[in-house]
Amino acid sequence: MNPVTVFGPDFPFAYDDWIKSPGGLGSVPDTAHGRKVAIIGAGAAGVIAGYELMKLGLHPVLFESGRFGGRLRSQPFEGADGVIAELGGMRFPVSGTGFYHYVDLLGLESKPFPNPLTPAAGSTVIDLLGETYYAETLHDLPALFQEVAQAYDAALEQGANFAALKQAIRDRDIPAIKEIWNPLVSTWDERTFYDFVVSSEAFRKLSFHHREVFGQVGFGTGGWDSDFPNSMLEILRVNLTDCDDNQRYITGGVEQVPRGLWSRAPDRLVHWPAGTTLSSLNDGATRAGAKRIQRSGDDAFEITDTWGRRDTFDAVLVTCQTHLLTTAIDTEERLFSQEVWMALDRTRYMQSAKTFVMVDRPFWKDKDPATGRDTMSMTLTDRMTRGTYLFDNGPDKPSVICLSYAWMTDALKVLPLPVEQRVDLALSALAKIYPNVDIRGHIVGDPITVSWEADSNFLGAFKGALPGHYRYTHRMFGHFMQGDMPPVERGIFLAGDGISWTPAWVEGAVQTSLNAVAGIVAHFGGGSVPGNPSPADTYALHGPIRLTG
Repeated sequence: MNPVTVFGPDFPFAYDDWIKSPGGLGSVPDTAHGRKVAIIGAGAAGVIAGYELMKLGLHPVLFESGRFGGRLRSQPFEGADGVIAELGGMRFPVSGTGFYHYVDLLGLESKPFPNPLTPAAGSTVIDLLGETYYAETLHDLPALFQEVAQAYDAALEQGANFAALKQAIRDRDIPAIKEIWNPLVSTWDERTFYDFVVSSEAFRKLSFHHREVFGQVGFGTGGWDSDFPNSMLEILRVNLTDCDDNQRYITGGVEQVPRGLWSRAPDRLVHWPAGTTLSSLNDGATRAGAKRIQRSGDDAFEITDTWGRRDTFDAVLVTCQTHLLTTAIDTEERLFSQEVWMALDRTRYMQSAKTFVMVDRPFWKDKDPATGRDTMSMTLTDRMTRGTYLFDNGPDKPSVICLSYAWMTDALKVLPLPVEQRVDLALSALAKIYPNVDIRGHIVGDPITVSWEADSNFLGAFKGALPGHYRYTHRMFGHFMQGDMPPVERGIFLAGDGISWTPAWVEGAVQTSLNAVAGIVAHFGGGSVPGNPSPADTYALHGPIRLTG
């Protein structure tokens, strides 16, 4: 059986095949070789686009106002060797085959992520309404939890023809995908995830408590209630493309991906001498953050950085969070249509907070002599920690506990608090679940925390599209197709998971960065190579359905 990949459903295009083709992604005229492209943001989207544009003979210049890697941020614990906290992306579904292309290119290793009720977790504790349940599989839990899981499966089948649509994605059958998906867009764009659940026949037969359990602890990656206000289309895409299943983490930290591409010399280069890297093209460091973007004549752009340095570029790729274009970067208004500005400004970002501690060893694997159970488990709870994840670095080696991974209101509860108070609150909550476990006695080093909404370079963790936002994503995602735009709006492109159909997943950043590469190639008068059509070649035929009205 074919694997499920992030192949659509809105724009079914085989990005993984496109980037693996030996013929390359395309070409630009010799007269375009060496022309400079400003890339705003050195996260996954910016670095991947820069890497691919460099291979084609263009000169990417990266600007970064914060830390290299964006939300692929692996922060090491001080005083330890290779012990890290993944502050941004930390679990990567194998269906994200575009992303794993670059992981494999760099020779990085990955391991199964310790999600609840998976073998990688070993055991899971669900603590809900003061009751605690220990399980290794779903079938170890009371019938109530299995009823919830079965009800959601049934709701997906009844409300979205789920099995047939997922099979079409497996088969990469574009007509079949479109036949099922396009009507769902009209049906569910303006309705919430919660509406989908409560209006389903499967959940109507059950109690409110079943819905409460689904929202609080869910299954797979954890509770779903933070997403209840989101458009149901957002959740359907996650379920259909297995973004919520079969996830892995990158051994040694995912930040190795952008850093590895930054310093990697491609095997095949046009125009540039062998051994050229993004780092060497950028004189060993990114520019400071971009503070102003404006037109410089009819065909160029002027970028001013934090320190007042001004340079002219032939094209611009913006990969930062869209809100920064109005809050942090003085962006000339005429560069985007008012419809695109509306989409950029109305993008809704979700809050997210994580708190990590390093411990002396993976003590949670010790067996309780009285019960034979693990001393501590991956934990889902309605308490403020919400999700607690355990990362084993090997016997008797320093390991990591993500004490709390929370979103939205639960993230806002700790927003003003220093890291020490966040740790104390998390330990207090976990002490109610594990009253006989001395977690504090195993902590070594200093804790690490993040609240993405408090970072002036992000203002939020990831997009969560609200009902009615389909048209906004459509405008942003399709912005790389610039043939019908007024000349003043051409040459500036968008990328990043926030303009993708799969926000919060790095595959969205990968796919939109590759769209931008195709658009920039076209902007310089180039195109795809025979036998390897680009997203720009197929977008008009297979692109997202356009809602009218």
